Amino acid sequence: SSNRPGVVSAKQLQGKPLTYNNINDTDAAFELVSEFRRPTIAIIKHSNPCGVATSENLVDAWQNAFQADPKSAFGGIVAINREINPALALEMSKLFLEVVIAPKISDEALDILAKKQNLRLLLTGSMPDPKQESRRIKSVAGGFLLQSRDTKSIKKDNLEVVTKLSPKPDEIRDMLFAWKVAKYVKSNAVVLAKDNGTVGIGAGQMSRVDAVNLSIMKANSNARENSWKTSKIIGSVAASDAFFPFADGLQSLVEAGVTSVIQPGGSLKDKEVIASANEAGIAMVFSGFR
Repeated sequence: SSNRPGVVSAKQLQGKPLTYNNINDTDAAFELVSEFRRPTIAIIKHSNPCGVATSENLVDAWQNAFQADPKSAFGGIVAINREINPALALEMSKLFLEVVIAPKISDEALDILAKKQNLRLLLTGSMPDPKQESRRIKSVAGGFLLQSRDTKSIKKDNLEVVTKLSPKPDEIRDMLFAWKVAKYVKSNAVVLAKDNGTVGIGAGQMSRVDAVNLSIMKANSNARENSWKTSKIIGSVAASDAFFPFADGLQSLVEAGVTSVIQPGGSLKDKEVIASANEAGIAMVFSGFR
């Protein structure tokens, strides 16, 4: 708990109430970073991640998460699965943020963030367990829906390679990373990732090809925002939260520079999609579940 102006701890919220959307977004961000064992940072806007990255260095993780969508990061919710150190606090203090949530923060880092007006800092003391069984409740007209929490996880050995070309070790690493992020993206969802960071995210679209096109657009837009000569989409991987109903979405990803794809599989058009991947010379794996 802290009495410093501009900072709110999990135990002291007087005068700085969190809104419904703040709490919902903060929960989504914190659960997302809890999926990772390595130091990870997620920036959330309107219940969807706009940037996620993992690195042994928290400042590097922040920079990669921020650069994944610098425009959307403004006014975002940030979750960290490690203690906030002074170097990270200094970098985050350069941007307007609504909420920062982490298990702990050093005294020096707290002094830095205390200077930020209207920033809500939530300190939890621990991280949620992504494998803990629980129930999700959603209200509907005249009642409610009750659903078990999604506690499934996937490892390298669970992947089914369905193409002639097998993914490289770094592609497998990035596919598993992107798959975890996709779990927290509103469907239809497509997550592009490279080097343990998101490159472009297509969220909440009415068709899968629209989600694909949005992720590509975001990746190329972010390259312009960061003044990169080449978009990070080149050589990236793609994670789709559901199967590709047709080959058109996959073909768009290939044309944009994606080199491997992870998806659940199970479409009536799986053979057509696999054939398209083989023709393009990319690797594709099935997770076997959504």
